Amino acid sequence: MQPGKPNPHQQDRSDLTRQKILAAAIREFSAHGLAGARTDAIAEAAKVNKALLYYYFKSKNSLYTAALEAVAGKIVQSAFAALDIQASAGELLLRAALNHFDRLLTQHEFQNLMQQEMVRFKQGKSQSIPILAKTVFSPMLERIQHLVKEGVRTGELEKIDWLQVLYSAFGANVFYFLSAPMVSLSLSLDPLTPSNIAARRKSAIEFLGNALFTDRTHGQRLAHRVLADIPMPKIKTLPAWRKHL
Repeated sequence: MQPGKPNPHQQDRSDLTRQKILAAAIREFSAHGLAGARTDAIAEAAKVNKALLYYYFKSKNSLYTAALEAVAGKIVQSAFAALDIQASAGELLLRAALNHFDRLLTQHEFQNLMQQEMVRFKQGKSQSIPILAKTVFSPMLERIQHLVKEGVRTGELEKIDWLQVLYSAFGANVFYFLSAPMVSLSLSLDPLTPSNIAARRKSAIEFLGNALFTDRTHGQRLAHRVLADIPMPKIKTLPAWRKHL
């Protein structure tokens, strides 16, 4: 081995250690926020010495930023992977909406971190939101805009405003999960049982297939194809509020 050249096995161990710390940090920050999270709890969960934690990440704030960027990167990767197929703009739009629903269902840590960051941003404390807007949300919004405009241009989609599609399709997904506690109390209906989630997921895509397409039969066919291609993900955890009902 040449002098000074890093040992591949040592590098692998170093990368693994860093990933373990990041995974533990994401869980801790998601549960307790930046202020409430404890670095000794992160080190314990990652099974590393606390000094090693500061070897990889110089401060608690640096670790928080790295954790936020790591989980956001996975979201972007998932979102664009769902669109990496040959299909019409209308079908890709349905796939994007379904992928968004599934991310809200499964990526609780990202949702918690984003909510915490929005509060910090309003307080003038967040440096991460502008970066996330540029690196995460801008590319995804540009893709949605392109899909709607392309679908309208080809005549596959109705002549609709792309922002209205964004608010109606993706906003409805967000509202479904945010409104779940109130719906549960108001209607004696638990929106977050697996069966109710599956029904709402199916209805959301079928509604878009009917509402957005110039040819409703074509839209319905695409909706059924997308739902068949992308089964509902397994639910590992449910939102904390549900445990207390």
